[in-house]
Amino acid sequence: MIEKDHQSHPEIRAAVTRLCADFPASYWRALDQARGYPAEFVAALTQAGYLAALIPEEFGGAGLPLSAAAAILESVQASGGNGAACHAQMYIMGTILRHGSPAQKARYLPQIAEGTLRLQAFGVTEPSSGTDTSSLRTRAVRDGDDYVVNGSKVWTSRAEHSDLMLLLARTTPQAAVERRTDGLSTLLVDMRTAKGLTIRPIRTMMNHNSCEVFFENMRVPAENLIGVEGKGFRYILDGMNAERLLIAAECIGDAKWFIARSSAYANERVVFGRPIGQNQGVQFPIARAYAQMRAAEALLQQGLAAYDAGQPCGDLANMAKMLCAEASWAAGEAAIQTHGGYGFAEDYDIERKFRETRLYQVAPVSTNLILSYVAEHVLGLPRSY
Repeated sequence: MIEKDHQSHPEIRAAVTRLCADFPASYWRALDQARGYPAEFVAALTQAGYLAALIPEEFGGAGLPLSAAAAILESVQASGGNGAACHAQMYIMGTILRHGSPAQKARYLPQIAEGTLRLQAFGVTEPSSGTDTSSLRTRAVRDGDDYVVNGSKVWTSRAEHSDLMLLLARTTPQAAVERRTDGLSTLLVDMRTAKGLTIRPIRTMMNHNSCEVFFENMRVPAENLIGVEGKGFRYILDGMNAERLLIAAECIGDAKWFIARSSAYANERVVFGRPIGQNQGVQFPIARAYAQMRAAEALLQQGLAAYDAGQPCGDLANMAKMLCAEASWAAGEAAIQTHGGYGFAEDYDIERKFRETRLYQVAPVSTNLILSYVAEHVLGLPRSY
């Protein structure tokens, strides 16, 4: 069934699936229970070169298109794993690649490609402003050859397991700029040596290694400024389409995993003398979830093609992320219902994946904000916020 789906980069998918076979459900289950970080899995992906897929060959990467990165992450999810531990590196490094200086690229990208440096922490969201990024309060004040940073971030996933953090901070007070999005700057923080940096883990319903991060007079060398001071908001926006498309691919992988598990169980489980999959009440939710997944996947492929061709794709990226997240949730619902009580048992892994995939209707951008974007930028309706 699912083997007939449209699949770009089949060789990459097959290779990633083989790699994932070394990390079975028991591996992910144990990590989920302990809220642990999949260090061995990340190391294996790095060694195989998959986390350097988007880094150009001149810096030690594979120089592949975003569709290849999407295939990698989808395959991880479809194999029952969780690519959340590594997806951020794929889109965060794009900010350095597109806007970093030649010296910054030469210094950091080869080390990121070979795995000696991990760039997996993205410091943007704050407790008081949420998704209203232009209202963030973390300040970075120039002091000689350094910026002095004070403030805090929240939902900075993998901060405990990353060497570098891409940090968005206000370098010019909001009252002193014409547009609210001006005066924000992007800094690359070396978390290994930074002083005045405190990380506090947040325990959540899924194992996402989320954290709060606090900055108290933390000094960042001015040479770690990405691009031009005050233009950081635009640099962050540049990476958001890639982020949405990659997350959408993960959701498609989750949906395929749920549907495959549901179909197999519905064929095997016998009640009242026949397989439960013979009952339309069991068949129809799985079939509907499959149709929903295929439709969302088609829009995702359009978005990836536009991105790789260098075409505007904000509408496709946002809609694909929303529809793929909804498709994975629908497939999860079908899986729970098909498995009945066993769907809630840890040993079946349905409940773990169910929790993990639910996140993506909220993060990295909520469904409501996507609908607002489509209403304003696609349909021409008045701006709502």
